[in-house]
Amino acid sequence: MSAMQRLEMRQGQSLTMTPQLVQSIKLLQLSHAELVAYVEAELERNPLLQEAEAQGDRPLPSLADFLRAKQRHAQSGGRMIPGPPPSRSGGAAGASSQGAASHAELGPELEATLAGAQTLTEHLEAQLELASADPPLREIGRHLIHSLDEAGYLAEGLGPVADRLGVSPDRIEAALRLVQSFEPCGIAARNLRECLEIQLRERDRLDPAMQILLSRLDLVARQDFATLETLCGVDREDLADMLAEIRRLEPKPGLAFTPAPFDVLVPDVLVRPAADGGFIVELNPDTLPRILLDRSYYAEVAKAVRRDEDRSFLSDCLQSASWLTRSLDQRAKTILTVAGEIVRQQEGFFREGIAALRPMTLKSVAEAIGMHESTISRVVANKAIGSGGVTHPMRFFLSAATGEGEHAAKAVRHRIRQLIEAETPERVLSDEALAQVLRAEGIAVARRTIAKYREVLRIPSSAQRRRRNRFRMS
Repeated sequence: MSAMQRLEMRQGQSLTMTPQLVQSIKLLQLSHAELVAYVEAELERNPLLQEAEAQGDRPLPSLADFLRAKQRHAQSGGRMIPGPPPSRSGGAAGASSQGAASHAELGPELEATLAGAQTLTEHLEAQLELASADPPLREIGRHLIHSLDEAGYLAEGLGPVADRLGVSPDRIEAALRLVQSFEPCGIAARNLRECLEIQLRERDRLDPAMQILLSRLDLVARQDFATLETLCGVDREDLADMLAEIRRLEPKPGLAFTPAPFDVLVPDVLVRPAADGGFIVELNPDTLPRILLDRSYYAEVAKAVRRDEDRSFLSDCLQSASWLTRSLDQRAKTILTVAGEIVRQQEGFFREGIAALRPMTLKSVAEAIGMHESTISRVVANKAIGSGGVTHPMRFFLSAATGEGEHAAKAVRHRIRQLIEAETPERVLSDEALAQVLRAEGIAVARRTIAKYREVLRIPSSAQRRRRNRFRMS
């Protein structure tokens, strides 16, 4: 048997994704905010696109407008095939020089005249300038301030800091004590215990019993109150007061200067009851970008262009605009189809709430409407359904089955929470007791499944709940 090399020609078929198809897939999974930014960028760089609302207000097209758009496009080095969604700041980069000049005449932007929120570093540095007149000590303090994490803790040890700055550990310790005296109280602590100690010392509540309690926070987490009473030398009432004092402290003082993320969930689909007892599923008109291909503009410019490169750019603009309008229309139809199937399978939820949530997977939705699971996954990503003033992410309705497959895991977890919240101090339900109650209600769930769901809900065990109830009653 001999080995030899040879050339062969074979004919075959393969699926090749065009740039337009790739971008159509990306377009499907964009959220409302991302889609708005994407469409704004396309309106900026494609002169043949316009907003539907502004159709009557748009000035008459001219060849000069088209050539200026072509010049901006050439300077950006982009292609007319729609690219990935840009950031909101990217649209300003394509502004014309004339527009930039007129904008400059208006003076500084409004945002530049507004005072920004003070950061934790700025807040501490301002106190440092007033707290010490010693330049070396202030420099060390400034270094410690810049080493704090988001929660306000100093994660790095003092030894490495002293070695890096070339100063004695005593100077580092003095600078740390100075920074720890600043507001917010508890800042620059090296661990949770030190953070709480600083705050209690400021309140004159750091007595020996409290120090012992802070040294055994592990027992507090386990709610081992009997051992804590023995170690601290206090009775049940004093221990309850000490724990209540600790709960009023701030374990992460630096987070007060961290702006909370503000993310408004806008429903892409609205659901409302119909007269026949069913539901009407419709797209939210506020989230639908309305853009049109201005064919009159295209016809006007096509008559005036003479150069081949201008004709080529005009053709690319027409192709890109046509693709985008078709893709947005197809995106809206796909979202509406998937949302309609979700509502159909989850009618019980829209009538009775989460207790009636049924098991539903990407596969079941895909088989029902004849789409691929990957398409369903892209549709439900970053989308939401609104009904009765309440908005839920589409992925909320996807829930695995539990028990014998007739009940959704989210519905079972909701029922477990209800049963535990209805407990009395005399009757605390164990995991096995919860499983028996659910079996009586027709939900066959094993005890280990109850334990897993309880951990997901961050509900302590029955022993911990019973111990906590006894502590509160005494």
